[in-house]
Amino acid sequence: MTVLDHRHQTAAVPGWLPGATRPRTDPGPLLPDAAPVRVLGTPALEKTDPALLRELYRRLVVGRRYNQQATTLTKQGRLAVYPASTGQEACQVAAAMALQDRDWLFPSYRDTLAVVARGVDPLEALTLLRGNAHTGYDPRATRTAPLSTPLATQAPHAVGLAHAARLAGEPLVALALLGDGGTSEGDFHEALNFAAVLHAPVVFLVQNNGYAISVPLTRQSAAPTLAHKAVGYGIPGRLVDGNDAPAVHAVLTEAFDRARSGGGPTLVEALTYRVEAHTNADDATRYRQDDEVAAWREHDPILLMERHLRPLGLLDDTLVQEAADEAEALAARMRAEFHTDPVLDPMALFAHVYAEPTPQLREQAAQLAAELAAEAEVHHP
Repeated sequence: MTVLDHRHQTAAVPGWLPGATRPRTDPGPLLPDAAPVRVLGTPALEKTDPALLRELYRRLVVGRRYNQQATTLTKQGRLAVYPASTGQEACQVAAAMALQDRDWLFPSYRDTLAVVARGVDPLEALTLLRGNAHTGYDPRATRTAPLSTPLATQAPHAVGLAHAARLAGEPLVALALLGDGGTSEGDFHEALNFAAVLHAPVVFLVQNNGYAISVPLTRQSAAPTLAHKAVGYGIPGRLVDGNDAPAVHAVLTEAFDRARSGGGPTLVEALTYRVEAHTNADDATRYRQDDEVAAWREHDPILLMERHLRPLGLLDDTLVQEAADEAEALAARMRAEFHTDPVLDPMALFAHVYAEPTPQLREQAAQLAAELAAEAEVHHP
């Protein structure tokens, strides 16, 4: 059934009116978990694939170093801006690992690590944040949409792609990554409504890190949890400890399997924390206390993995050193690559904007070309 087929359907009388033709939807099954789902420190840990646990740990360590090095490059002026995901790496690494190759990822501006964990070259993932191009990788080849700077605008795109893929018979899932601030945007609510009505195979992962820049969650929403927002749209909500990497992986895998088998969308809220400032332009000390940050550092995703995997013999000094060496090698590559400024073609700014350039775009391109020609004439008469 296509979207147009809905025109020929007769609307059912709601279940709370006389002569109802369909029962009222029971919200019970849609309600999120009473407590955040956890694997670390629970009996579920011993049932989890040891290879998955070790791979999650390795990627967390490499991802943490990636965040640290990118932050340093920003302070050195090598990056225009870098919204670090330090402290919430478990959400991004686990999400990327739970996706299949045919699935699509729709990241926000803070999800560079998820893009890298998806398989995109670590340096290409920073192209936008370096200010060199709209994006540094091929979205079609990587099945990864460009980083979205406007909040939540990627969510409706994820729904549209997922719905189109289902109509085409392509069994894929789209994952939209958002922050808690994104749930305050109209695009988020429109995306959930479309996803529910169209029964699209899409999953929304909200990384609730406590703040939308400086605005705490309590000033954004009065809902019991952000996952409860799913109920109003008729889709299930899930609540998970966002710093428990295997728990995030398990909850998302279940949501992906549900979507892939025709079960429709799911909203997952991962409770996590942004340890670093919003970006290099932010002073986080103005709106949160040091003891709050310190408490979350004790719940750090890497620390949690080490604390729970070592007693089970799933993590040893060899693996810890191998992960650290890999992380340092990546950091060294980033420093070497960013030491030299790339040679850029300013006219590339107009490429890949529209399939057919608009008159305004052609006019702007011609104006820039004339200015570049005049500048070249001055320097090389």
